[in-house]
Amino acid sequence: MTARALKTTPKPATATKPRGRAWQRMLSGRRLDLLDPSPLDVELEDIAHGLARVARWNGQTSGRYSFSVAEHCLLVEELAVALSPQLAPRWRLAALLHDAPEYVIGDLISPFKAAVGLDYRAFETRLLQAIHVRFGLPAALSGPIARLIKRADKAAAYAEATQLAGFSEAEAAKYFGRPRGLKIPGGLPRLEPIPTAEAERRYRKRIEALQQA
Repeated sequence: MTARALKTTPKPATATKPRGRAWQRMLSGRRLDLLDPSPLDVELEDIAHGLARVARWNGQTSGRYSFSVAEHCLLVEELAVALSPQLAPRWRLAALLHDAPEYVIGDLISPFKAAVGLDYRAFETRLLQAIHVRFGLPAALSGPIARLIKRADKAAAYAEATQLAGFSEAEAAKYFGRPRGLKIPGGLPRLEPIPTAEAERRYRKRIEALQQA
């Protein structure tokens, strides 16, 4: 065989490498595809169970129990209503679900999210959109509602930082801003971390109440 023939001989086809497992099996029995999440595989029981077991602030909070993401979401809904007392039930539901993707991906602190970059945020957004559709919400929230929930989220972070995570008020104000416009007598709610089972129960009960509303 000549050198010229060697150059023109086609290479044999190679098999496509199969994609590794990209789904998580939930206790409900659902298999949630993490790369292409379907609203049909999103269950409230899985969200409530997971969020009640994910600790805010990487567990660096005071108290007998961790302050869970489920408790944080309940607080954000409360503060969203304090900012906008006429807030419709569906948008209260959106506030409760704002961190729902963390039942799958956990609660990464903001500095780490920034370090991971946009791919992580795109993944988180796809999952949140699937959750929204599952609960009858728009995949993407309107600007005013998204901004309101963000304000409530930052107010919750300020409360948690100063009451549970060891931040001074000045330090918390620097990173999260001082909460303003909250219509709550006596100021921010006093936070007390609760047992996992109770956090799960309260979160699930609140979601169900707003769905009925």
